[in-house]
Amino acid sequence: MSVREHDLREIRDAVAKLCATFPMEYWRETDRERRYPTEFVRALTQAGWLSCLIPEEYGGAGLPLAAAAAVLEEIQKSGANGAACHAQMYTMGTVLRHCSEAQKKKYLPKIAKGELRLQAFGITEPSAGTDTSSIRTTAVRKGDRYVVNGQKVWTSRAEHSDIMLLLARTASREDVQKKTDGMSVFIVDMKVALGKGLTIRPIRTMINHATTEIFIDNLEVPAENLVGEEGKGFRYILDGMNAERILIGAECVGDARWFIAKASAYATERKVFGRPIGQNQGVQFPIARAYMAAEAAALMVERAAVLYDAGKPCGPESNMAKQLAAEASWQAGDMCLQTHGGFGFAEEYDVERKFRETRLYQIAPISTNLVLCYLAEHVLGLPRSY
Repeated sequence: MSVREHDLREIRDAVAKLCATFPMEYWRETDRERRYPTEFVRALTQAGWLSCLIPEEYGGAGLPLAAAAAVLEEIQKSGANGAACHAQMYTMGTVLRHCSEAQKKKYLPKIAKGELRLQAFGITEPSAGTDTSSIRTTAVRKGDRYVVNGQKVWTSRAEHSDIMLLLARTASREDVQKKTDGMSVFIVDMKVALGKGLTIRPIRTMINHATTEIFIDNLEVPAENLVGEEGKGFRYILDGMNAERILIGAECVGDARWFIAKASAYATERKVFGRPIGQNQGVQFPIARAYMAAEAAALMVERAAVLYDAGKPCGPESNMAKQLAAEASWQAGDMCLQTHGGFGFAEEYDVERKFRETRLYQIAPISTNLVLCYLAEHVLGLPRSY
């Protein structure tokens, strides 16, 4: 199903109206208390936005990634924080393309109805970081089950998810020809596993991101929960990772547009020395530069989403979309804080909260340096640097 621009406008308008029912004080409170925005996530679920990528035969809307990007961009543009629930969208890249029909029938209708949450993606490990091929979590087949042992970190929303996609090694790195072989993806029932081999420990961070570390000790996972073929998991998660980069890029564009609107309004209203500060070019120019960067990043996000929806290779575009948008949002955030001066540090203006939130995407879901390494090697043909 293609989405025309007027369809996206309708989606944006509907999401904006929903977000307007959650005032900025709601987000200040959740940030202050480090509380998961359950009410907001529930509202998005009931409105069908978190299931927009799920095909209609499983109870979703069957929309393409471009529509999901519009949803998340609008959430951020409203001043809210889509990080509380965006994984339910980007994990669909792995689920829809690689799960069996039986798995889709079992989980997708319940996810679409809001009976299940798929908010956790267990990939990163303390000793491996972004070197995914070096993960040490293992899954050993024993009869009709796999026994999993290992540790994950930065597994966000694990405490608020019913099921998780977990990446583990089913063959050691030394026993495979390519270091990315021998990894498999599993669907883990969090409620069943908790206390029976799965331990979740929250990590308190500078933003309200509900992130955790996970300890796995002889956790038994039914063999039927293996996604696709054993040993092919790295290729499967790439579909999720490309979707993740595009959607995070859309969120960053939304953040940038929030910062730009906020700064423009303040610069028009705030008067110093008898005139609006926005009349000064020293204030105008950074806002204008941030606007240009945001609009350019938005075009790359759109291009990457079009390629993804067409089933075409989009690794370079999805990486560039994420990086350009993350840089644009950070540029806009810094500009907005500078425009507000001391008031930018006051909680009631929301700038400091959004400033902290958008900084994350210089690091996650992939660091700036790895994006540059990827482009240098795979696009520009330069020698591999790592």
